Amino acid sequence: MKELLYLKDDQLKEFIEKIHMSYRETFSDAKKVLDKYSIGVAHHKVINLISLYEGITISELLKKLKITKQSLNRVLKDLIKIDIIYFKKGQNDTRLKHVYLNEKGIKLFDEVFNIQKRRIYNALVNSSSKEVINFNNILNKIINEKI
Repeated sequence: MKELLYLKDDQLKEFIEKIHMSYRETFSDAKKVLDKYSIGVAHHKVINLISLYEGITISELLKKLKITKQSLNRVLKDLIKIDIIYFKKGQNDTRLKHVYLNEKGIKLFDEVFNIQKRRIYNALVNSSSKEVINFNNILNKIINEKI
């Protein structure tokens, strides 16, 4: 563990490459399913968030994705076109639009999730509890690091 205190640029570059490779492999698994629907990674990110936060508002989606309204609009239009999402107006504030997956959207999400789950599950099940906890803690620190 002591060698981690003295990470060199080359070691950090390798670590960044491993993050990239794990992302690439995890999403290449899903690509086969996404291709069937003629959608891509941007669509998958939106579908994933809608699944995690059922009834998420457009403004919450924008904040979580850190993208422009125009980019999100394009993705949402595509998802409407293939009939996997729907909107409901807010009960208290009708200006708010809440986004939901319909039955077809849930089926698509589950199909992609089950493929990705296999890779992640196999990696985690073949790791010690300590490795899993440490990995999760490191990921959280990377996500929340303010630069």
